[in-house]
Amino acid sequence: MIGWTIANWLAAYKEGGTPQMLLERLAKLLPAQDKAWITLADHAHIGRQIAALDMRVKAVGATALPLYGVPFAVKDNIDVAGLPTTAGCPEFAYTPQRNAYVVERLVQAGAIVIGKTNLDQFATGLVGTRSPYGAVPNAFNPEIISGGSSSGSASVVARGLVPFSLGTDTAGSGRVPAGLNNIVGLKPTRGALSNTGVVPACRSLDCISIFATSVDDAQAVFAIAAANDEADAFSRKAPPESEIAALPLRPRLGIPSLPEFYADAQSEQSWHAALEKMTEFGAHCVPLDFALFDQVAALLYDGPWVAERYAAIRAFAEKQPDAIHPVVRDIIFRAREFSATDAFEAMYRLGDLKRQADALIVQVDALLVPTLPRPYRIAEVEADPVRLNSQNGK
Repeated sequence: MIGWTIANWLAAYKEGGTPQMLLERLAKLLPAQDKAWITLADHAHIGRQIAALDMRVKAVGATALPLYGVPFAVKDNIDVAGLPTTAGCPEFAYTPQRNAYVVERLVQAGAIVIGKTNLDQFATGLVGTRSPYGAVPNAFNPEIISGGSSSGSASVVARGLVPFSLGTDTAGSGRVPAGLNNIVGLKPTRGALSNTGVVPACRSLDCISIFATSVDDAQAVFAIAAANDEADAFSRKAPPESEIAALPLRPRLGIPSLPEFYADAQSEQSWHAALEKMTEFGAHCVPLDFALFDQVAALLYDGPWVAERYAAIRAFAEKQPDAIHPVVRDIIFRAREFSATDAFEAMYRLGDLKRQADALIVQVDALLVPTLPRPYRIAEVEADPVRLNSQNGK
């Protein structure tokens, strides 16, 4: 049960297990103290979900529900009906009456929410330490960061507590913790998954992400969750599969010509081992100058896009600034330093960089990059929270 994939859960039901029986067994296996969770669904909440699932089975049959009885976790900036949404800030908490759009699609497919997971407060961070609910440790070494901001969602999948979970990804929050915990982190194209029912970080960039232990499971969840949502201004229809080109047998993979590992020999060795493996698979690695991508990252972390974070929680932040984690508060309130002129100048600069990027990546079929430069210890990040967090975003 611990470590089961989606296929394992479905097989257990085919062999005679019931959601009531198996989910009760899972609940007994969950650690009593676990910083990865903010709220666990209680017996009554799960019971209501199972009752609703039984009604759907009577209507359409269990075989029509591709996630029948499969448990999953949801980052606590995504709404789940009847469970508090905190965004990592207790004073901000509210209890929604409706599921977020993506959560509802998964529930309609038979999945069961078992809890809400910890995060860097207001999804502002790539470290997993900026939470009043505690720093989420790495699944392999409790002294190492889990990565963020979707720290809890990555942790519970990496430890096999659920086969998949939902996170969010604005600037790496769905990929950095996946890399640090050795699982799959899927950040879809912006707009492919609806953000209705998500506490925004940067609305123009936010994506719901998917954590799983395999690409197959991540893709299966994505296929169910993806749909155009007319209520979300940034939602869009996926292109027909016929328009998505397959990689050639010997793909050209663009890699950074000068990757930065900040003197971490193990990370550098792992990177070169990955390149050797790709070469064995038939890929041709093409070094590219990634300097322009560093400039884009600087616009996001140090430029006026931080104003989107301020806009997302402005009323709350102005009324209760002391309720916000000090590091997060400093980042969000820095937005007040930028003007509309700064924003437009940054947009123009980004447009120029996009053109340059188009000319660069046309040389290759895909990009292959280190997920992050190196794993940091929790103590290191707490001593130098801003600089080391920014390095995780490169």
